[in-house]
Amino acid sequence: MGLRRILAVLAVAGGAACLAFVISAGMDWWALREPSWRPAPVSTGGLVSVASVTGEGADARMALHTEHGDVTFWNGVNLGSSPPGHSPGELALDADTYRRWLEQMAQLHVHVLRVYTIHPPEFYRELRAFNLAHPDHPIYLIQGVYLPDESYLTTQNLWDAGSTTAFSHELADASAAVSGDLSRPTTPGHASGIWDADVSAWLAGWIIGVELDPMAIAASDRKNAGKDPYHGTFFTNSDGASPTEVWLAHRMDELAAHEVDRARSSPIAFVNWPTADPLAHPTEPLESEDLVSVDANHVLPRKAWPGGSFASYHAYPYYPDFLRYEPEYQKYLVDGQPDPYAGYLAALKDHHGQAGLPVMVSEFGVPASIGSAHLGTRGRDQGNHDEREAMAMDAQMLRSFPDIGLAGGLVFLWSDEWFKFTWNTVHRQSVADSERRALWQDPLTNEEWFGILAMPATPLGWRTTYESRDFIRAVAVQTSASFVEMRITFDAAPRDPVRVEFTAAPGVLDVASHAVEYDPSSSTMTAYVRDAVDPIRLDTVSAGDLPAPDADGWSIQRMTLNRALVVDGVRRPPEFQEVGDMTQGSWDATGRNYNSMAMWHRDATTLEFRLPWSMLGMGDPSSHAGVVPDADGLPVGITVPQIPFTIDTGSGPQALGEVRWDPWNAVQYSERLKEGWEQVRAAMVETARARN
Repeated sequence: MGLRRILAVLAVAGGAACLAFVISAGMDWWALREPSWRPAPVSTGGLVSVASVTGEGADARMALHTEHGDVTFWNGVNLGSSPPGHSPGELALDADTYRRWLEQMAQLHVHVLRVYTIHPPEFYRELRAFNLAHPDHPIYLIQGVYLPDESYLTTQNLWDAGSTTAFSHELADASAAVSGDLSRPTTPGHASGIWDADVSAWLAGWIIGVELDPMAIAASDRKNAGKDPYHGTFFTNSDGASPTEVWLAHRMDELAAHEVDRARSSPIAFVNWPTADPLAHPTEPLESEDLVSVDANHVLPRKAWPGGSFASYHAYPYYPDFLRYEPEYQKYLVDGQPDPYAGYLAALKDHHGQAGLPVMVSEFGVPASIGSAHLGTRGRDQGNHDEREAMAMDAQMLRSFPDIGLAGGLVFLWSDEWFKFTWNTVHRQSVADSERRALWQDPLTNEEWFGILAMPATPLGWRTTYESRDFIRAVAVQTSASFVEMRITFDAAPRDPVRVEFTAAPGVLDVASHAVEYDPSSSTMTAYVRDAVDPIRLDTVSAGDLPAPDADGWSIQRMTLNRALVVDGVRRPPEFQEVGDMTQGSWDATGRNYNSMAMWHRDATTLEFRLPWSMLGMGDPSSHAGVVPDADGLPVGITVPQIPFTIDTGSGPQALGEVRWDPWNAVQYSERLKEGWEQVRAAMVETARARN
């Protein structure tokens, strides 16, 4: 139905009332204006392709065949499988969640959805139902196939029978799953059930495998030196293929054979990342980040596979370090400014263009977390962004990809995932069972905050811990699976600093271990930690490179962003984030002044702040597990049954209390689109129209 006809129907039906119905039904005006994305598959040699690679050499393009023409830039999102409280192997998403999320994705104009592994049957049923209900605006699928047995990490041999056989079986199952033709028994770590929904009408392609570990792959290539190139029916190795590339050609040929048995063909790629890319990076300071080359140019489709192949990269703007230091990348301009990240992607595009392979950035993004883990290009750090800034950066990167000549960009990630970890907080959490990470969301662990969809922990309610008729009238505390919040009510606005000290290291320190101080003269609030329990010592930074504590033994709370490095013969000092420099603002997501980074605010007589559990020395609050460094900087677990605190307004402690909470094994959370999501939607709409 054309837009003019829709407007006429609205006018006859009652205008505003009907428009409200359309919006409430999950449609918006952009959808009404879009041309039809209904599949228009092509047939080659008896094989049907919803999508295929067209053109040759540097002109090769990914072509999604739709009724309004071939779409040659694909945008979309990645979808994980782990809601809060669950680890990935549980595959705990249900039909209602899939249904709700697909509708929300449609609102963001997501046309391509990539999953990493075989999801439960409910996912494919809901995807099919959604696409049948929205035939002109379907969501196309890029199916991933995860390596179910990663024993190659210990055997140092990718060709080991365990890894190889398990992956071959998973490839066969994945082809059956998207066809609605699979039944699997209950197996820990795997989806199970009966797959009876055929979604192959919207199967745009495949991305198989994982980010390969460089040390294990280097060892595997040495063990398997001399492997002959593979020349299969559908995929073949070019000259110079490494043993790993030979192994990948075998697996891609196996998947193609399963697909041909079902009379279809679509583009297949394997997962790669900058750590294993085929380019040389002379300025990279870490040997492991430029140790191996896994080159898609050495794993090519044959004519019997009309779907073709492409190069798929998980590529972010902040790591590895060569992104900041490689001179050639600094010369690339985006919007008139140097953009080394874009320069790197352009170099990948040029390299793979030699073999006629389009390049897709199948993961990119920045996290909306308080903590960071690395400095990035053009301020796109690995964290330390509020939601609006993170969404704007994702949108800007997506908009730049068509101009670089890339085949597509898939935002990482659809929803926040609580189970994730990162290098500069993992030691702080190692004192508890890693399976418990999914029971709380750490604001300092950036990997947990990449989603377009926020999954915030639900506050459990205020509890008054102190009341008097003195200057401090009342103190109230509430907790969630992310934060400890405190509200202090005064008789009048404080004129002197207000210091709250917490004793959170029982048995290690008999005095306060953590503190926050509000300074009314500068309108700032700062979080401190005693040197004796400072978790920065867990980051394996050499003692000589650590910031010196203040004379009184306290330091502002910091996170390590980079250890000391030698780049082109020049020693660069370690980099730190002063996470104790607390951001002022409101964390009420329904309010006008919302700031996801906010940690404190005040009005005339009330001071309110929140601290991540990790900034009170907790390695796992759900089990009351705290963490302190020993003399060698190694994590030691302690039990923290409660956290006593005192409040001093200049004349000694004036209020006493404790942070008390019950341990938990189930989580309470909500979900909402992050502030600034409209920027991602606008970029999706704009780039979906790009035709290279």
